[in-house]
Amino acid sequence: MTIENRKARHRFEILETFEAGIELAGSEVKSIRAGKASLSEAFARVIREKEIWLFGMHIARYENADARLAPDENRSRRLLLKKKEIAKIAERVRLEKLAIATLKLYFNSRNRAKILIALARGKKLHDKREAIKERDAQINLKRTMKRSA
Repeated sequence: MTIENRKARHRFEILETFEAGIELAGSEVKSIRAGKASLSEAFARVIREKEIWLFGMHIARYENADARLAPDENRSRRLLLKKKEIAKIAERVRLEKLAIATLKLYFNSRNRAKILIALARGKKLHDKREAIKERDAQINLKRTMKRSA
């Protein structure tokens, strides 16, 4: 199961990506496997230059789990990265004023939940318009290629 944040590539210019583990409760893993999670409002922050936390990710409660033990749906979650990666991300965020965008949540080949995060720079309105024009041009080119074939 893969959950993508499609808005991220429209809103941000992606500079570098990182794969991070994510600290989850058991019922959260089952909800993600069922596709009941959303990254549309999710973002990450560096906390005290030592940890990276994910905020705004919504994981619906698992219906078969005990409601008293279920974690909050919008709680913050710690991302699991190597110290060198955290230091690199923290330095670039601090010096270059970059954002940490969430791109994708998936399970790797070892069935571990992973999140793809990116160092990103926010796009200006004219950049977004340019990207839309390029995408439309590609679509039109594909259409004409299909018609001529």
